Amino acid sequence: MNYEQALDYIHGTYKFGSKLGLENITGLLHRLGDPHRKFKSIHVGGTNGKGSVTSLLTHVLIEEGYKVGMFISPYLERFTERIQVNLKEIQPDELARITAVVKTKVDEMLMDGMNHPTEFEIVTAIGFVYFAEQQVDYAVVEVGLGGRLDATNVLDPLVSVITSISYDHMAILGNTLDRIAYEKAGIIKPGRPAVSYPQAPEAMEVLRNIAQQRNAPLYEVDSDGIVIHSSDIERQTFDYTFGGSTYSNVDIRMTGRHQVVNAATALTALTVLKQQGVKITNTSIYNGMKKAVWPGRIEILKRQPYIIIDGAHNANGAQALARALKEYFAGRQVIMVISVSGDKEADAILKELCPLAESVIVTRYDGPRAMDPCQLADRVKYYFSNHISVEYDVEKAIQTGLEMVRPDGVLLFTGSLFLIGMIRSFFGSHR
Repeated sequence: MNYEQALDYIHGTYKFGSKLGLENITGLLHRLGDPHRKFKSIHVGGTNGKGSVTSLLTHVLIEEGYKVGMFISPYLERFTERIQVNLKEIQPDELARITAVVKTKVDEMLMDGMNHPTEFEIVTAIGFVYFAEQQVDYAVVEVGLGGRLDATNVLDPLVSVITSISYDHMAILGNTLDRIAYEKAGIIKPGRPAVSYPQAPEAMEVLRNIAQQRNAPLYEVDSDGIVIHSSDIERQTFDYTFGGSTYSNVDIRMTGRHQVVNAATALTALTVLKQQGVKITNTSIYNGMKKAVWPGRIEILKRQPYIIIDGAHNANGAQALARALKEYFAGRQVIMVISVSGDKEADAILKELCPLAESVIVTRYDGPRAMDPCQLADRVKYYFSNHISVEYDVEKAIQTGLEMVRPDGVLLFTGSLFLIGMIRSFFGSHR
């Protein structure tokens, strides 16, 4: 099996849908020798901010000299982004080799009358086998969807981290915040510590109740413990006090004040790890925080004009992006190019972002889930009365935006991480 054949096999399992539950992944991993039991882990769930917190934790642990696996989803440009060790993506030939091994075990499962694992279960198995083979000291693993029944929830982590909980994937997780919080809280393990981003009261109540039921210490990030000294489009500096300790003048290169709270969440998790005997010096914490990046989230690709990409694919993400635009780009022209998936709450995104734009260009990313641009344009009209154009071809949408934006303006691409990946690849090849 070569790399392309491996990708064809992995993506070909998409037809088996998204069956939440741990029976299949547990059975598959057991046939593979239970690789997830061969490394220590930090499990990161939530609705928004999972990737940022995962990156922050990974960078700090690497700074301390540990060998660190990072498992993320989805990817932006290359499938191999999903599985990394010390920030180096799994090599295509290694992915192909492990995929062939996993496929053999899947075939055995089918012969024994078991269900076919889903695409995400197969990817999770590949990632865990790779981390075990690489003998990582720690793996920072991002939840795929929800938490309670997500394939990654076979882990027994040193600490579970729950980032901002908001509305997304409601058809699967539920349409109330307490129900969504219940699914996210599924990663809290009996007797194991958990860390939570500041949540809405109804979500936090659920987390507290489940943590209490499982005798799991719950450490809540206190917004009052954060003091921001500076915040601009390039960097942010802040103090954070937690558990009697203060981290002073922490420097991060992630944009948006919500990222300061994500960084405080990561700092809390790192403090909890230190309490468990994990060696992490303050020097590693400061250096790792400063080096951490998370592509596709208020990421600047170019200046004069500013070309910014942000995968604001739900209400919470759109609100964070809108706050950043108002703070850093007040008074500037904003040309917005947008594409969203058909299963997303488009209106929740549009009502936050459309009022900030001078013009909106609606397009369609390359994928079966993309909403038809004309349908999306009809939704835009509810929140926007200025110039709207429709370009089915993403490259034409890019060119139209470049022609419209002024040198001191902002060309913003947003709405779906699938679109963001295409935009990032386009400008990467045209720099």
